[in-house]
Amino acid sequence: MMKVRGYAARDAHSPLTPFDFERREPGPDDVRIEILYTGICHTDLHQVRNHWGGSMYPMVPGHEIVGRVVEVGKNVKKLKANDAAGVGCMVDSCRTCSSCVQDLEQYCEKGVTLTYNAKERNSEQLTFGGYSEQIVVSQRFVVKVPESLDLKAVAPLLCAGITTYSPLRHWKVGKGQKVGVIGLGGLGHLGVKLAKALGADVTMITTSPEKAKDARRLGADDVLLSPDPDAMTRANSSFDFLLDTVPVGHDLNPYLRLLKRDRTLVLVGALTALEPAPFGATFVGGRKSLAGSGIGGMAETQEMIDFCAEHQIVSDVEIVPIQSVNEAFTRLEKNDVRYRFVIDMASLQH
Repeated sequence: MMKVRGYAARDAHSPLTPFDFERREPGPDDVRIEILYTGICHTDLHQVRNHWGGSMYPMVPGHEIVGRVVEVGKNVKKLKANDAAGVGCMVDSCRTCSSCVQDLEQYCEKGVTLTYNAKERNSEQLTFGGYSEQIVVSQRFVVKVPESLDLKAVAPLLCAGITTYSPLRHWKVGKGQKVGVIGLGGLGHLGVKLAKALGADVTMITTSPEKAKDARRLGADDVLLSPDPDAMTRANSSFDFLLDTVPVGHDLNPYLRLLKRDRTLVLVGALTALEPAPFGATFVGGRKSLAGSGIGGMAETQEMIDFCAEHQIVSDVEIVPIQSVNEAFTRLEKNDVRYRFVIDMASLQH
């Protein structure tokens, strides 16, 4: 076992503080990574504060991890020492169910092993995430990061990036389509960049007039203010695809009306109840679909990273030292970030 330093929450009410723990030595199929940067996802805040229940402590958060390979097992072929590498939301799965054999590990029918706040498969050992100096992961759950990308701004791609890329690819978004991205935050800003790079005509749909300029800077062709009833009415039945990144429960009915016949609205942000329920006639009258999507499988995550390298897409980030993680959490609660905090893990040495 290797001694590793990190930051952990000891319970739902205390700040994150320094924490020493152990990681396994790399096995034949494992990759050991020195962590350089770790994104702060809103999920980290929810899990640390036990907002969803089921949090296990001590908890080392972090599932947007970028670093350099320092050691590989004898069976590892796709990575070598000094390669840039990334680890996202999961570190294992059953590998044998119908989802896993189709490279859809995120939908593992026996339950995916999360990067933190989970238990190792067939073990009581907790998984510990990227708010730490090193991590050891099976090669299947590691992606190779092209050196042409800014590594610190790559970290959020491992969660926010693949969460938006996967539905855009699954629903075959591309040229000649009008796509609406609902909500401009950590997910939404990458949704705009990725949809635009796929060739779509992209509209940012937001409640905030002050975000219009930034939406266009990110690549949006147009901005639709959802509190404006006249603008929303004019936009009815005009969209080929809607990507809903809003992180809290909200009324879907105004957005469903924006879809053309036989088109789909996909939820990727809301993990709380959606009230009121979608109005039946909205579906029946236009044969519309409401769907959900999680992250992507590992093959798709590598595809996403390579696509981002081809189009030079990274997240807009604000870099913070690990010692400021609690202040970053406080700002995150206030949505005071554009658009993702990333921890410089070199600060752990100070």
